[in-house]
Amino acid sequence: MRAVSVHRDALVVTSRMWQTNATVLRAGAEAVLIDAPYFPDELEALPALLGQAGFVPDGLLATHADFDHLLGKLAFPDLPLGVGEETALRLRAEPGAAQRALRDHDERHYVARPSPLSLGAVQALPVPGRLDVGDQELELHAAEGHTADGCAVFARVIGVLAVGDYLSDVEIPMISAGGSVDAYRATLARLAPLVEEAETIVPGHGAPRGRDETLRTLDEDVDYLDALERGEQRPALPQGRSSGEQRRIHAANLASL
Repeated sequence: MRAVSVHRDALVVTSRMWQTNATVLRAGAEAVLIDAPYFPDELEALPALLGQAGFVPDGLLATHADFDHLLGKLAFPDLPLGVGEETALRLRAEPGAAQRALRDHDERHYVARPSPLSLGAVQALPVPGRLDVGDQELELHAAEGHTADGCAVFARVIGVLAVGDYLSDVEIPMISAGGSVDAYRATLARLAPLVEEAETIVPGHGAPRGRDETLRTLDEDVDYLDALERGEQRPALPQGRSSGEQRRIHAANLASL
């Protein structure tokens, strides 16, 4: 697990699994943790790591309902979990789905956990909308397409934009169950002006980066969606995102059309 300060009031913690990012944003005496690392030892170490850095969270946010973004509850079981309205609907419509997906993934990778994932009652947040954290407002923006639900979180005062599973430098656009190319395109169009206004963009997986690099990724992702809709079997994938695993993701995307 790696922790990087991207602003004096923003810390990004990156898991060994899938380069999954958790972002903690601080405003005055309050802080919020967005998403989470994956492995049990990372989650066990997270409270002490954040405490030593002066980023003790008062609440949790998840950008969407995929299991790897919900694991903050394992590190901070007593904190409230906020999610966008569509994510709350998905969690209610798919009871236990995240827990089963986590269990299946853990079994494949021989991961043992001290306790199962329990989400408890989640707080549904309006998206688009705003969330008060300390003396700041976080903006919540709709981000569907990868899945049927999702939100991006913009701390405009400090210029940090957490986008969930979009704009990654290690992963091509992934159209999962409930997602669609059209919705993915709409999210990219919605994110573009936010990226223009941000200083640091934190994807769900991969490195936090500045606006220029991220805008190039956004253009590459639009080009990829064009190739996907044309049904290209072996499109030219972006540099750094052309591995065998990304080819597998492309095949799954094609099968979902």
